[in-house]
Amino acid sequence: MQKVLIIAHGAPYGSERMLSALRLATALTGQEPAPAVKLFLMSDAVVTGLATQVPASAGGGLREMVEGLTAARVPIKLCRTCAQARGIHELPLIAGVEIGTLPELAQWTLEADKVITF
Repeated sequence: MQKVLIIAHGAPYGSERMLSALRLATALTGQEPAPAVKLFLMSDAVVTGLATQVPASAGGGLREMVEGLTAARVPIKLCRTCAQARGIHELPLIAGVEIGTLPELAQWTLEADKVITF
């Protein structure tokens, strides 16, 4: 089974980088056979993991995409340093999203067959 790591840096809103990362992760999980996909969010992308994201009906939609990925058992981690720098490390996260560390990202990178960044 192929292992794909997606690293996203872009803010959840204001550009389409985060949307593109989530769309690709979703498309990959729908392949047969599905690769093992992992998603690590850094910089402003960590805000995407907040449980308080507005739903699609209110102009959001990223929360539903993240929830779909976690339901598909895609591990999603937020950079702890980035979350702390933005004051969000203690806020409620979307179920299944966790705070991660750079040593974890390093391990995921070494294990991955492909690493894609947004």
